Amino acid sequence: MKKQFTSFAISNLRPGATWEMIDEDYDQLVWTDKDQSKPTKEEVETEADRILQEYENLEYQRQRAAEYPSFADQLDLLYHGGYDEWRASIQAIKDKYPKG
Repeated sequence: MKKQFTSFAISNLRPGATWEMIDEDYDQLVWTDKDQSKPTKEEVETEADRILQEYENLEYQRQRAAEYPSFADQLDLLYHGGYDEWRASIQAIKDKYPKG
């Protein structure tokens, strides 16, 4: 899965640099930037690992977002059930997917 973060890693390491790459493969990276040096494969892999870890650490947010009711449904619940019922419904999702 780390391979899909190669472009992000390069962009993070050399913001604004110009380059081309095929299939997220560092070995097929063509560096066209004249102002910044090409990052090493090790630099890119280290940054891709960091990005992947950050992505995995935020999995709970993606899971929660998928289960939260729409804003319209939440407002309807607030209107008909009140704050405590709305809060309980949201808390159930937070409990199901706790932070890291």
